[in-house]
Amino acid sequence: MRRLLAVLVLVATAACAPVPSAAPPIGGGSPAPPRPADAVELTEPPSAADVPPASCDPTASLRPTGPLPPPGQMPAGSTMARIQARGRLIAGVDQNTYLMGFRNPFSGELEGFDVDLAREVARAVFGDPDAIQFTVLTSEQRIPALERREVDIVVRTMTATCDRWQKVNFSTVYLQAGQRVLVPSGSDVTGIESLGGKRVCATKGSSSLANVATAASRPVPVSVPNWTDCLVMLQQGQVDAISTDDTILAGFAAQDPYTKVVGPQFTAEPYGMAFPKADEDFVRLVNALLERLRADGTWARLHERWLGEPPSPPAAVYRD
Repeated sequence: MRRLLAVLVLVATAACAPVPSAAPPIGGGSPAPPRPADAVELTEPPSAADVPPASCDPTASLRPTGPLPPPGQMPAGSTMARIQARGRLIAGVDQNTYLMGFRNPFSGELEGFDVDLAREVARAVFGDPDAIQFTVLTSEQRIPALERREVDIVVRTMTATCDRWQKVNFSTVYLQAGQRVLVPSGSDVTGIESLGGKRVCATKGSSSLANVATAASRPVPVSVPNWTDCLVMLQQGQVDAISTDDTILAGFAAQDPYTKVVGPQFTAEPYGMAFPKADEDFVRLVNALLERLRADGTWARLHERWLGEPPSPPAAVYRD
């Protein structure tokens, strides 16, 4: 099934590629495989390079004000009451990151660790994990979707950074990841330090792309809309490596056994759920929920289901 997922990604991408205007000339060999739409080799670092000020602790969130209210009984006038009145939570998620947020090719349903956590938020508000509407977002779309209030929450492998805290609020850390490198199994690359002058893929708007662009080894960053675009380009030999959080790379390695994850973590990537800047009451409620999920074993159960043997969950850190 895992190999099938990778094949489906490749087939879908090729199917969406433009049709060539003419056949290749006789004797010219096979045409080059199509590149994913909007793939760009960057000649200078991304404009928002997430360089945190020294005074910021991006893992510190807002302290819960008390125990969780009963589902369906959200405080009057709160963000949660507005969501409750609508009848569903609107959550921004991914559909292209195997194990974290992906669309099951057989059922068509969204699944993964992030998706299940979003369902737990719906359960806390409504008492029903299915009282949720998923909005699929790319990395670049996450913050604009929150600023425009197109979604109530984003649960999408989103690293809490000081730069992002200026625009949105984050929950306490629900998963601690770190950036590494994925290469073909026959590659002699041993980590980011081996990739000087080589093409390394990451998604537009991600902290991973900024980290690649500023790496001391000076790789050539290749920006794409979705992580599956990176996997397709690696399979087609159009990039030499993918670099992002090890949670995402683990999904790629599970999909494609002809790849391997190499090198140590060279960044810390604390994942938080993200919220519109004004919705502090909702952040505090979700932090109370996360405390319960850590304590009652739900977090460990979800981790084991999707990511394997669970470590201790990240401890909550508060700024107030």
